[in-house]
Amino acid sequence: MSADRSALQRTIERGEENGGSIEFKQRLSRDVHLADGRMESLAAQLRHRVLSGDGEATYAVGVTDDGGIAGISPDEFSETMDVLSRLAEEASAHVYDVETWSAGEHDRGLVGIATIREGSMIEADDDHIVVGTAGHVDHGKSTLIGTLVTGQADDGEGGTRSYLDVQPHEVERGLSADLSYAVYGFDADGPVRMDNPDRKSDRAQVVEEADRLVSFVDTVGHEPWLRTTIRGLVGQKLDYGLLVVAADDGPTKTTREHLGILLATDLPTVVAITKTDAVSSDRVMEVGREVEALLREVGETPLPTQRHGLETAVDELVDGDVVPIIRTSAVAKTGIEQLDRLFESLPKRATTDRETFRMYIDRTYDVKGVGAVASGTVNSGTIEAGDELLAGPMPDGTFQEVEARSIEMHYHRVDKASAGRIVGIALKGIEEDRLDRGMVLLPREANPEPVREFEAEVMVLNHPTRITDGYEPVVHLETASEAAAFYPEEGRLLPGDAGRATVQFKFRPYLVEEGQRFVFREGSSKGVGTVTDINWPSSANSYQWRGDLLQNQAC
Repeated sequence: MSADRSALQRTIERGEENGGSIEFKQRLSRDVHLADGRMESLAAQLRHRVLSGDGEATYAVGVTDDGGIAGISPDEFSETMDVLSRLAEEASAHVYDVETWSAGEHDRGLVGIATIREGSMIEADDDHIVVGTAGHVDHGKSTLIGTLVTGQADDGEGGTRSYLDVQPHEVERGLSADLSYAVYGFDADGPVRMDNPDRKSDRAQVVEEADRLVSFVDTVGHEPWLRTTIRGLVGQKLDYGLLVVAADDGPTKTTREHLGILLATDLPTVVAITKTDAVSSDRVMEVGREVEALLREVGETPLPTQRHGLETAVDELVDGDVVPIIRTSAVAKTGIEQLDRLFESLPKRATTDRETFRMYIDRTYDVKGVGAVASGTVNSGTIEAGDELLAGPMPDGTFQEVEARSIEMHYHRVDKASAGRIVGIALKGIEEDRLDRGMVLLPREANPEPVREFEAEVMVLNHPTRITDGYEPVVHLETASEAAAFYPEEGRLLPGDAGRATVQFKFRPYLVEEGQRFVFREGSSKGVGTVTDINWPSSANSYQWRGDLLQNQAC
């Protein structure tokens, strides 16, 4: 909800004029305003407003015909936005942006402004790639991405990183504590960046104008938030990884851990040596040699771009076990042009054979005037506004029917989104507190079976002793992070061992399928695995499990 009411005040002061671009609507309802005859009339009115405003109209909602602030309930506001979207679609336009305010004291509801623009909502390009960043805390991940997406040199204090952080305390402390997102793109003239990253409309404009998009999922470098980093690298549908190593610090234990996760999930990875402006050229070369040695230790071939060229790096990264290394500085903008050319050239990689829509939920929001919003990366298929979906599984294993009210991608409303897009989906038919990270959105006609137990091929990367029956790490699978019990086929697994194991979620079920990769960790112990088979419960076992679950919840 916007705090600054100046836009609302200006709209009301300008008033609703014949032949103008402003329209006041107290409320729109499906039953009345989408009825035969009325819909066509209102769509024609909307079209007139848009043309009068040279392609843009403003609708004040919760406002009477004479400009009085009436206010409507959140449910009524959501229904009004649904109807307005239908009218805009009928008039070859779309709802570009919505701002809401409290109508006044004593819970008088909401008042808002909807910006309507000519033309249908865009569909993102098919070559849209998603890049996940990783690396030690304070090695410059967020600062480098901030410089990439804005084209602005950093001030030496990490100023450009503020364009990514989503929590006030992150900006204050200079440390990321959750996943952040950023986007830029390319057209025939080169990079398309944000002019003013503090305006969410600038991100939307990048999505609208670019012919090719690059989205970044910026993870967390601080050790206590390793689970969040794993969630970013495992739970998003990434095409490539970007590992940063600061020239003033060099590779660390966290660098090794993050590299291991990137490679264990089969993610083609690029290394950026950052902060090269802060040290001597000899130190940059020394860190370069350390990075090359680290990559060779894990069976990868380092490819420094200053020696082998960027074109070779692009070809080899896609085709083989090669890790390009690029020297960068967000302050001096060293290597930024190289990274631009790299991301412009890299092909879309993350694909799936599944044609139906699926999205694992990563975050949820309760947006005033909109309702429940679930965000994440589309795993497969295509989602369109108005699609009927299932959300779940709930703790009892059931799924709830919902509807995709609208879709946003980096603050830009789109009419549909396909695999690889990072989106927020406004959902009708469910409260936000019913949604949890790790749940999935599916088509209504799907017949999903919640899973509590599966078989897997696992490899123990690090463990102080041995893994035996009943070992309980946290399993990171898609966006789910859940305690699970391991039962190795041979009764035990030692560090470096690979073998089969039965994995049982401890508290609730998830949607799991063969072939999914996962990471498990407990303290300093870490490992990776691949789902090989699903253990479907009998109805009796399922009933018993649900009874156990409810008992556990009551304790």
